[in-house]
Amino acid sequence: MSVEWASLAELRARTSAKWRRYGEDVLPLWVAEMDARLAPPVREALEGVLARGDTGYPWGSGYADAYRGFARARWGWDGPGPDAMTLVPDVMHGVAEALALLGGPGDPVVVTPPVYPPFFAVAARARRPVLEAPLDARGRIDPATLEPALVRAAATSPRAVLVLSNPHNPTGTVPTLEELALVAALARRHGVSVVSDEIHSPLVLPGARFTPYLSLEGTAEDLAVVSASKGWNLAGLKAALLLAGPARATDLARMDESVAHGAGHVAAIAHATALASGGPWLDGLLDALDENRRLLGELLAERLPEVGYHVPEGTYLAWLDCAALGLEDPGGFFLEAARVALSPGADFGTGGSSAVRLNFATSPSILTEALERMAGALARRR
Repeated sequence: MSVEWASLAELRARTSAKWRRYGEDVLPLWVAEMDARLAPPVREALEGVLARGDTGYPWGSGYADAYRGFARARWGWDGPGPDAMTLVPDVMHGVAEALALLGGPGDPVVVTPPVYPPFFAVAARARRPVLEAPLDARGRIDPATLEPALVRAAATSPRAVLVLSNPHNPTGTVPTLEELALVAALARRHGVSVVSDEIHSPLVLPGARFTPYLSLEGTAEDLAVVSASKGWNLAGLKAALLLAGPARATDLARMDESVAHGAGHVAAIAHATALASGGPWLDGLLDALDENRRLLGELLAERLPEVGYHVPEGTYLAWLDCAALGLEDPGGFFLEAARVALSPGADFGTGGSSAVRLNFATSPSILTEALERMAGALARRR
C-alpha cells in the first residue's frame, strides 16, 4: 500500500501546530508531524467510533494487545505481559510518570544530547538535575561520555535514571543490539535505571533494525514508553503505553488511576487499529521516507554541499550540521531569509548550536522547494 502525501492546499487547511504556527509563505519542516493522508484502516476505525457514538472513557486491553502483536510481528518480541503495561496520555507523560516511579527531586537524569528538548523540560519539572552524555561525531551513543555521566549520577543518588531516545531524535540513528546491550551493562554496573522513549520505533528505514530496550538481558528493572503516534501521525489523538521490565511490573500499580484516564478512548482505538491493521500502510510509508531521505541527500550534495548530513537510519528527521555556513542562528536565518521553518539545534542541548533538525515526512515537491529556498537564501547572503 503506497502512502499518499497531502497536497499543499490540503495542508494549508490543517489547523495543527505544524501548519498554523507560521505564516502561509513559510514551508514548515519543523515539528514532528507528517504530511501524509491518514491511513485508511485508522480513518475507518474513527468513522466507526463516531457512527457508534463511542466517545466515552477508555477501557480494556485492546491497545496493549495490539502493541504486543505488532512487536511480535516486527521484531520477534512478545513484549511485557498485560500486568506490565499501562495506558498513559502520551509518551512524554509516560516518561514523567516513569521518573516519578523511579525517584524524586534531586535524583539525576542522564540524557544523550543532542536529544529531544522535552527530556530537559520534564526533568526540570520534576526538579531533577540533568547530566549530559553527548553523542559521538556520528550521532551515536558514546560509551566514553556515557559511563562517566552514569558514574557521576550514581554517586549523587542511588535513584538516578538514564533517559534514552531509541531510535534517536534528532539524529535519526537507530542504536544497534550491541550498542544497547552495552548501555544496559553500564547502567546495571553503576546502578542506574533506564527509561527508553521508543515513540519512533515503527519508523526504522531499510538498512537498520530496531531493538526494544526491554527485550535485552539486564533490563528487568527498567521502563519503556511506546505509541503509534509517530508511525501513523496520530499526535493529536493522545494515547501511549508505559511498559515495565519484570521487576518493575508491580510499580505500575502505584500510579494514580487518573493517569490512564488522561488518554482518550477514541485515541486508544486509533492507536490499536494502527498497530493491528496499519502494517501495509506503514510499509508504504517507510518506502516513501526511504525515497525522501535519498532525495534529501541528493539535494544537499547539489545545492548545500557545506551542510553536514549523516543519513538517518530511522525516524523522518534529519540532523543538519550548518557550522561551515558561518551562521550564528541557522534556524532563524532559514526562517527569515528562506521562509523555511526548521527546529533550531540549540534546543537539543550540547552539540546542537550550529545545527537544525529537518522533518522530511512531506511530499518530494515540498521537500525540493524547501531546499531550493534554503540554497537561494545562502546564495543571496554571499
